[in-house]
Amino acid sequence: MPLPNDRRFRFGVVLHTAGSRREWREQCRKAEQIGFDTISAIDHLGKPAPFPALMLAAEATQRVRLGTYVLDATFHSPALLVRDVATTDLLTDGRLELGLAAGRPSASPDKLREAGMPYPTPAERADGLERTVAALRRLYADPQIRPGPPERPLPPLLLAGRGERVLRLAAREADIIGFNGTVAGPSGRVGLPAFAGTDAIARRVAFARAALGDRITQVEFNHEAPAVVVTTARRQALDRLRTLAPSLTAEERGHVPGFLVGTPAQIAEQIRRNRETFGFSYITVLDGGLDAMAPVIELLR
Repeated sequence: MPLPNDRRFRFGVVLHTAGSRREWREQCRKAEQIGFDTISAIDHLGKPAPFPALMLAAEATQRVRLGTYVLDATFHSPALLVRDVATTDLLTDGRLELGLAAGRPSASPDKLREAGMPYPTPAERADGLERTVAALRRLYADPQIRPGPPERPLPPLLLAGRGERVLRLAAREADIIGFNGTVAGPSGRVGLPAFAGTDAIARRVAFARAALGDRITQVEFNHEAPAVVVTTARRQALDRLRTLAPSLTAEERGHVPGFLVGTPAQIAEQIRRNRETFGFSYITVLDGGLDAMAPVIELLR
């Protein structure tokens, strides 16, 4: 099997803003027509529940995989989660791609308390992710599980994170390792994350590669791209991204793997460099990048 920097490209999009059944179906159809390989749903309070959204996406599409990008392990009981995963996998004909993370709280402590949920520390979130992965594997392997899932031992498993514990877990367990490119923030920080420069990302990738050992040829590297800006005024667009990477210069922001800025040809070349440098062959954009990625995907196919 090829190393991560030799793999064919795959593209995913996270959809979460449709206001009706019709809008959701139309967005999903458009994503498939553009050439995305995966349509994913997020797992945030105040956003659509991921599994019902994926079931509707399955009705509207034929080819794409349907992913969770990513489930917060602290939100879910493993026994209930395995039921949702197995049912969704079965009723989408095995198209599910299961993304999990330790979670960076997307809601304030007050909002979580109102929902009856804890506000865990980073260590507690990592503990929860490890327990969830172990429980899912154990429960999914039970031959008595109903409904009987079409994929065993699990659907393709994406584990995302930046900490060493999570990356070690991903190196042992994941089919796909998700790198979000963020820097560590204050504990309990809510809101938009800050993004790291290339040196910090390279260190995370090097750590994961070393932890993978012989599994390096079996695991795909994914990266989230929160900003896709098609423009001929690249420098000005990078200046506007200052709030997402305040510690970086505009030139440094231009090399951040998750900031895809420029003409379609420039963005395509940046994605090629990201694969060569970091091994990122699987790129996931947010729904704001849905249309912007169309000419880029065409160039890279």
